[in-house]
Amino acid sequence: MFLAILLTALIILYLFAISPRFTRQRDMRCYRHTMFAHRGYHCMEKGIPENSMAAFRAALNKGYGIEIDLHLTRDGQLVVFHDDTLERICGRPDIIENMTYEELKDCRLCGTAETIPAFDEVLSLVEGRVPLLIELKIPDSSVHICRETLRQLKHYQGPCLIQSFNTMGIRWFRLNAPHILRGQLSSNLTRDPLKEAWLFRFMVKHLLSNFLGRPDFISYNLNDLPIVNVWILKHIFHVPVAVWTLNTPDMLKKGSQYFDMQIFEKRHENY
Repeated sequence: MFLAILLTALIILYLFAISPRFTRQRDMRCYRHTMFAHRGYHCMEKGIPENSMAAFRAALNKGYGIEIDLHLTRDGQLVVFHDDTLERICGRPDIIENMTYEELKDCRLCGTAETIPAFDEVLSLVEGRVPLLIELKIPDSSVHICRETLRQLKHYQGPCLIQSFNTMGIRWFRLNAPHILRGQLSSNLTRDPLKEAWLFRFMVKHLLSNFLGRPDFISYNLNDLPIVNVWILKHIFHVPVAVWTLNTPDMLKKGSQYFDMQIFEKRHENY
């Protein structure tokens, strides 16, 4: 009897931990089968670097949703950039959060004339014409980026989704802006050594931190699927699942056939 009670309690605790928010599933329906161009519809063969205004214009021309990444600069400005440092894209070792917006404006993307866009520039360009999938880069415990993102989104009328690996950012939106649809980003986070605590990475990997953020959707690395908790969320709780990054025909086919939203790169195809 004791073992049965213990097992039942563990199952209830487990389901409580991974459960999403159920009240906004109807609002998520319009995003099903949406294809998001990963960091814009970029193509270096065409001189269009990732997370550039040119890449966003190319995505708009194709009618694709746009996935972008946000960092908060030292002086509190939101910029669209993926990496933690400028090394890969701009050829310098600086950390985004340690620089001001004025300093970043001098940087060029991949040797092109393109510069690092401000978030408000992207919002003005898109103007609600396609959905935005906005990843918040939160390298530490500070959630100031959440406040500034919400401030800029207050006057934006277009469809948008927020996502992050950092569950505390998702929790912030749960508490302060529940009207905004939010997603938990994840992958096999325990595979490689990272600066975040292993236990926290384990919980996010297995979506056991959902009780903090109560996400409306899951965004998972296709290469790290299948995983049982994603299966349960999709097939039992009917949570929409986005998969990334689809950059081969086979991945695109699999992502479109079995999942709800696709975050893709087509590189130079179809320009």
